[in-house]
Amino acid sequence: MRAWWTMLIARSTRRIGLRLVAFALGAVALALLAGAASSWVPSSVEVDLGQDSVQTLLEILATSMLAVTTFSLTAMISAYASAAAASTPRATQLLVEDQTSQRALSTFLGAFVFSVVGIAALSTEYYGEQGRVLMYAGTLLVIGIVVVTLLRWIHHLVTFGRMADVLDRVEDAARDAACAAMRDPHLGAAAPVTVPHSAWTVHAAATGIVTALDVAALERAAASHDAVIHLLLRPGAAVGRGEPLARVEGADQDALADAIRSAVLIERHRTYEQDPRLGLVALAEIGSRALSPAVNDPGTAIEALNAIHRTVAAILETAPDAAPPTECRVHVPAVLFADLLEDALRPWRATARGPSR
Repeated sequence: MRAWWTMLIARSTRRIGLRLVAFALGAVALALLAGAASSWVPSSVEVDLGQDSVQTLLEILATSMLAVTTFSLTAMISAYASAAAASTPRATQLLVEDQTSQRALSTFLGAFVFSVVGIAALSTEYYGEQGRVLMYAGTLLVIGIVVVTLLRWIHHLVTFGRMADVLDRVEDAARDAACAAMRDPHLGAAAPVTVPHSAWTVHAAATGIVTALDVAALERAAASHDAVIHLLLRPGAAVGRGEPLARVEGADQDALADAIRSAVLIERHRTYEQDPRLGLVALAEIGSRALSPAVNDPGTAIEALNAIHRTVAAILETAPDAAPPTECRVHVPAVLFADLLEDALRPWRATARGPSR
């Protein structure tokens, strides 16, 4: 369970929902803190802010941030749709995890929430004279942050979602996942061995794609039940309900079978985290689509081939970090280099053959 919680936290930090909530709550806290901290400002400090200057700034900020947030969200969605149509839908999840766009949208939404809460607090006379001074300083600080973020966002939009940007993201994801698989071919487990005929089978309880394996949990389950677990699948494999997940040497126990199923994460869609083949599949899809008669973009196809070449070269240059453990009770198959090449080349052959007559 600890591995799943770690993966869940890592995924949450890459998704925009958590960031939006955090920025919105931070904006509310900042707006209310000005009133609570007004007692810290000496009463002798007097600043002539002008008539309704704080509220005027907040109203301008609220109006502009609502428009900018809507524009940014529209630009992001347009980039996702353009990348899915021009390259491959498998690249969209990498664009969704883009940190710059998430920071920009979260900052704009946070500034909008800050201004709305500030206007509401001013209308109820929540701020004293010192509180209005703090709120004015906080508003200027928020405006400065918004200006810097907006400049970075405009610069980022020049390349965000373009073909070169998509190819770079997919290549990085493919190289990282494939090289990680080369450094640790069996995900911390032992290499496969011959499975005895007496071993019993654990069947999948759901249909989908194996996206992750918790080898540590499998090792603990095998040790506690004095068993040896032979995984038949690795991340990236499709599995149907009732199909074999693993073979087990030891007593046939429902508790052990449930523990094995819990350690194998099955989801609806493939992810790049532990799947070394998905990135090469996506690069090949981009290149084959570029060569299709509807697109006819050989330049993009050449760029995709170059990305595949660099990824394969990085795979060949990556060696295992250490010898596989010998005392491990869990055996996991390794991804074959031939399978990686097949994923990278199969779509090209289909495009070269053209439609069947």
